[in-house]
Amino acid sequence: MTLASDMRFWDRAARKYAKAKIGDPVGYERTIKRVRALLAPHDRVLELGCGTGTTALRLAPGVQSYLATDISPKMIAIAEEKHAAGPIAWLSFRSETAQSLSESATPFTTVLGFNYLHLIRDLPGTLRHVHDLLAPQGLFISKTPCLGDMNILIRGALLPAMRAVGKAPHVTVFRADALSAQIQAAGFEILASEGHATRGRDTRPFIVARKR
Repeated sequence: MTLASDMRFWDRAARKYAKAKIGDPVGYERTIKRVRALLAPHDRVLELGCGTGTTALRLAPGVQSYLATDISPKMIAIAEEKHAAGPIAWLSFRSETAQSLSESATPFTTVLGFNYLHLIRDLPGTLRHVHDLLAPQGLFISKTPCLGDMNILIRGALLPAMRAVGKAPHVTVFRADALSAQIQAAGFEILASEGHATRGRDTRPFIVARKR
């Protein structure tokens, strides 16, 4: 699979994704509340992998500007449909990646990536681009499934089989400690690593990192 095939996968999945319910709504609300506490009215926010815009529409009212991006144009189209129902003047949606933005964007004070880092092909490279996109002392806030900490049957058998028949996207397998190490290696200081799940073992750490 390639970046183009990843885009096609998420384009095909967009309408079904938009209708899916949040798996842990209480945990999601905990994350939203925590992010809001970290954001300020003057912040310029970039969200990577915004999907159909649910989180962007929740967080954008509290900041100065909010750019929400996704690799899938069809995801972005759905996000814009939602936005049209309740427009926020300083919120915009675009089909972009960290790489495509890194050479032209004005520095952001905060970059967000939720359910995102495990889906990219070049994690070290993307983290370096995120670092470049941030203003000095800017925050990178992420919440990422760490498949290396999950059931070995899921990551070792089920996911490869689903990818082989086009039923799953590209996924990078890493453990939470390895993810933290990669974030630090990209030039960040980790300020917090938290679990927000309300049931079962939490394998999706919520990480707050500051640009060094």
